[in-house]
Amino acid sequence: MTNKNGAGQPPLDCSKPDHPKLDYSKLCTYSIKDRKSLVSRNDFAEPWTKGAGLGTFFDRLPAILAGKDIRHVVDAIAGAAQKNRHVCFGMGGHVVKTGMAPILIDLMEKGVITHLAMNGSCIIHDFEVAFTGRTSEDVAESLASGSFGMAKETSELLNQAISRAHEQKIGLGRAVGQLIEDLNLPFKYSSLTAAGARLDLPVTVHVAIGTDIIHMHPGFDGAACGEATLHDFKTLASTLADLEHGVFINAGSAVILPEVFLKALTLVRNLGHKVNDFTTVNLDFIRHYRPMTNVVNRPTQGRGKGYAIVGHHEILIPLIAAGVIEAL
Repeated sequence: MTNKNGAGQPPLDCSKPDHPKLDYSKLCTYSIKDRKSLVSRNDFAEPWTKGAGLGTFFDRLPAILAGKDIRHVVDAIAGAAQKNRHVCFGMGGHVVKTGMAPILIDLMEKGVITHLAMNGSCIIHDFEVAFTGRTSEDVAESLASGSFGMAKETSELLNQAISRAHEQKIGLGRAVGQLIEDLNLPFKYSSLTAAGARLDLPVTVHVAIGTDIIHMHPGFDGAACGEATLHDFKTLASTLADLEHGVFINAGSAVILPEVFLKALTLVRNLGHKVNDFTTVNLDFIRHYRPMTNVVNRPTQGRGKGYAIVGHHEILIPLIAAGVIEAL
């Protein structure tokens, strides 16, 4: 071999190994029959039989990962309902936009859901469905023109509900539900807040000022809204004080409800209430930091149990609800 100047170079010695010589005959092994394995064929799914019922469907899910978790979640919710313990359903606006109101209202009417907690966007979609049977504007289309969030009736009537909450010293969820009932809106039976008012079940709304379209309008009273949502925070805390052996579900709220839940839980524990043995569930597209930390993991340390099931609300919520109804 020669270098670039033409000088000779010694040939490469390819006989030397580039790693120490290992004696593989001394490798330690064991029998797989003696090993602990995380998956067993006894946990495998079973094929479907035409004509079988929903209970059979759940029984035939694999007892592995989410297949096992969803059965535990169903059992926890059904067990809490049978023992008259709280099942608190926290939610973001996407749950309404995926058409889940009839499912949740049915569970409220059956006495399964005992408390509904919402972020501020929920009352917007809930009201619009009750008023017109439709909701969810095309934000990308309306943002450039400045028309995003400028629906007249949505703002005027929800801000009227906020004023009513201030005047009557009630929570925001109850005020919206009562307004929908009093106005006899054409699609009120699809409204979660109206169902809460009709059934006398707590529906609480937890607002961050500046996050919702109605906050842009001149009729918005920040002080009255703050007072109403604080009322609802205290109502949620009262529910969580009695959450032992119950269930808290967070669906589609990545920040607001997980933060509110953690603060309300801390408050009631500080006041001496025993809230240690309960189940938490997070349902969403992905595993966000706050729901995993504030709902699934930290609050249940000790005797509690937290579950996170990733998937679409429009599939998971009806599936879990159906499983609970079958179990009851």
